[in-house]
Amino acid sequence: MNTAKEKAKTRVRHRIGIKWRLFFIIVVFIVCVLVSIWFLQVRMLNVFYQMSKFFELDESAEAISHVLDDEVDTKNVALFYADKYDFDIWVMEISKTQDEKYVGRYIVTANDSGSNYMPFIKHKMETIWSQTLDNGGKYIASIPADSFTGGVGLDVIEDNFGKKDSYPSVTQYKGVIGTLYSRIDTLNGKTYMTVQHAKLTPLQTTVSTLRYQFFYIGTVMIIMTMLLVAILSKLITKPIVKMNEAAKNLARGNYDADFSVRGYREINELALSLNYAAQELAKTDNFQKELISNVSHDLRTPLTMIKGYGEVMRDIPGENSPENIQVIIDETARLSDLVNDMLDLSKIQSGARRPQFEEFNITETVRETLGRYEKLIMKDGYKIEFVTDKDVCVVADRVMILQVIYNLINNAINYTGEDKYVLVRQISDDNRVRICVTDTGEGIAAEEMSDIWDRYYRVDKVHKRAIIGTGLGLSIVKGILEKHGASYGVESVVGHGATFFFELETSGLPLILDAEYED
Repeated sequence: MNTAKEKAKTRVRHRIGIKWRLFFIIVVFIVCVLVSIWFLQVRMLNVFYQMSKFFELDESAEAISHVLDDEVDTKNVALFYADKYDFDIWVMEISKTQDEKYVGRYIVTANDSGSNYMPFIKHKMETIWSQTLDNGGKYIASIPADSFTGGVGLDVIEDNFGKKDSYPSVTQYKGVIGTLYSRIDTLNGKTYMTVQHAKLTPLQTTVSTLRYQFFYIGTVMIIMTMLLVAILSKLITKPIVKMNEAAKNLARGNYDADFSVRGYREINELALSLNYAAQELAKTDNFQKELISNVSHDLRTPLTMIKGYGEVMRDIPGENSPENIQVIIDETARLSDLVNDMLDLSKIQSGARRPQFEEFNITETVRETLGRYEKLIMKDGYKIEFVTDKDVCVVADRVMILQVIYNLINNAINYTGEDKYVLVRQISDDNRVRICVTDTGEGIAAEEMSDIWDRYYRVDKVHKRAIIGTGLGLSIVKGILEKHGASYGVESVVGHGATFFFELETSGLPLILDAEYED
């Protein structure tokens, strides 16, 4: 056992603390954020820049295609986009001669890119027309940096796609200085070709700057993370450490341990729950000590009497009388009742004893119970009165309900006033029946009403031997009624007695009274 505990403690000590766990989580998060930003802003910067140029080229060509039937509008739109995006733009009207050759008439010529490629591209318009036509009406190609050195022709321009509306792959743009975009449109029976050239600016300097920037940003963020973890760990772990120490004190039996801390809402709620648990444990501990004391008293008294009377009968001639034997029998019966009640309570609370439901006359059950007290009434002058309006049937465990009635009457007899009066009432309607047992004793204070059902609790705090019963009756009543799902309670005013009651649903079936009660 001790070895297992030591191993468990060793495992706990070797586990990483919340401070360092929080530090690693935040560091990993920051690193992931920095890597993501670096990849998107540095590694992918050229790709995003080139893709934005493709979208601009497509936007410009699309806008021009809508105004091709008006040369003035075509020129204005083309010049607008050439100036906006720094493009070279050519718009031509294409027609076919009698010898089946294509000829083009320039509608727009705009040079806003600042490059010296415009004459060369304009010279190769026939090749561009052919490739655009072969490609389904749209052609996009990247222009390598050495395409125009030494008089190289347009046929070396790399055709980067084979399908309409597709774009060149990312890996094909190393050393690219420009993008050529051509499109063929037909409007009102006329054919037009729009050719655009976009110059791509090298971004090596920008990328290098961003790398240095991210190095310093990453360093600063790691330092800030360490400071943040130090602050958060203090705010989070300090109240947890304090609560842990209080929990250790509670485990040692110090029920005054205080879990109150100042922290986040969840930690404060946990502290309140632990304080409540400590209070309940302290109350339970006190109740258990009282139980041991009370049960010891209840056991010691009859055992002492049995021993005393037995010794008298053994040592003194003539004391072996029926009266002395009856005392021994009575005290033995009291011991037996106490043990049985404790066993019943244990079975009810553990679930070993469950209700066996049946339909029975609860009014008749009360009458049978009162019949058991005739000897007490005659001998000690108690008066027990039963008031009922009619006989009522319920569906419940008859033996258990009989025990409830019996224990409530015993409790009333033990605590009733000097007049020794106990009133039992039955109040019923179409759906429910209430059984009330009233005594004329000192009553119960309001703050104690919720505790009297506990088997460890006594109102007077001073144990005294019950006149009848074992003192565990209310605990048994509570367990039985909760097993039936019945409502129960107590009403009392200090100095004016107390009324204990419980309610059951009626069976709703017609009741045939016994002949002796029909009158």
